[in-house]
Amino acid sequence: MDQLMADLKRQIIAQLNLKDLQPENIGDDEPLFVEGLGLDSIDALELIVLLQQEYKIRLASAEEGPNVFRTVRTMAQYIKDHQKA
Repeated sequence: MDQLMADLKRQIIAQLNLKDLQPENIGDDEPLFVEGLGLDSIDALELIVLLQQEYKIRLASAEEGPNVFRTVRTMAQYIKDHQKA
């Protein structure tokens, strides 16, 4: 799962055009929204697109979003749990 989290950090930076960040600046358990990276609702939409384009995964419901996008680790776990074998 470490490689998946490293890939996610690079993809988040690219998808959200966070030019001032490096993957190593994002903690595995650092909150992505508000007090962490400070992402907003528009960024959440971009993360949904990232999941769909890169991993072919759609959220089952909008209510899942806050839990899935809490940290890089929660995103990686969701991908791992929902990828087809």
